[in-house]
Amino acid sequence: MNFPLKNIPERTSVPREYGLTMIMDKGLSVAEVKNFISVARPYIDLIKLGFGTSAVTPDLKAKIQVYQDHDIPVYFGGTLFEAFAIRGQFDDYLNIVKEYNLKHVEVSDGSMTIDHATKCSYIERLAKEVTVFSEVGSKDATHIIPPYKWIELMRSELNAGSRYVIAEAREAGNVGIYRGSGEVREGLVQEILTQIPEQQIIWEAPQKAQQVYFLELLGANVNLGNIAPTDLIPLEATRIGLRGDTFHLYLNK
Repeated sequence: MNFPLKNIPERTSVPREYGLTMIMDKGLSVAEVKNFISVARPYIDLIKLGFGTSAVTPDLKAKIQVYQDHDIPVYFGGTLFEAFAIRGQFDDYLNIVKEYNLKHVEVSDGSMTIDHATKCSYIERLAKEVTVFSEVGSKDATHIIPPYKWIELMRSELNAGSRYVIAEAREAGNVGIYRGSGEVREGLVQEILTQIPEQQIIWEAPQKAQQVYFLELLGANVNLGNIAPTDLIPLEATRIGLRGDTFHLYLNK
């Protein structure tokens, strides 16, 4: 904080266990990464190299190294894991994770269909090597998962070794925990929270209205993901009541 304002909620500090902001990098250059870090480092908790972009990103090792030089956890998007897994190349995937010296991975099944026990076995195996984030929910908008199933899947994946479960929304925020319009499926979210600790859930929330919903529901230190790099500073201001959408949220607290 640059200014001595009262009634500002206390934010957890890096490295955080909760209050996380996960950024989706969909192809920033090495120079853009350096510029981004120069202004946003205090607020960056996780970098996801979105979906399969890392397979076609030039100077990938150099870019990852910039993040790692600043102690920023970086990992491949879950779609890349799925691309290897569906081709029977899990060992190749694990070798690449090691080659790039990554300490975090994302396990998902949003694009492919696999038995959930198989997904959990991937989580268990990877958790022996690295920190695992697992994503729950389908990228297919027609595939509606009932709330009890979301809870069952999340609980199983946490028990299998996931550090956090990620509630699917895609980079557009129009599937999974959201309707096609981007509106939050509030009943689903509320039911999940009755059984799964909020500190262990990262809610993908690329749209401002979605971010505001979770800030109003769970406070400044809710875990949010799929945030665009250009939205990071605005989100941090929104978190602490310095944007019109949350301006009155903390004034009387």
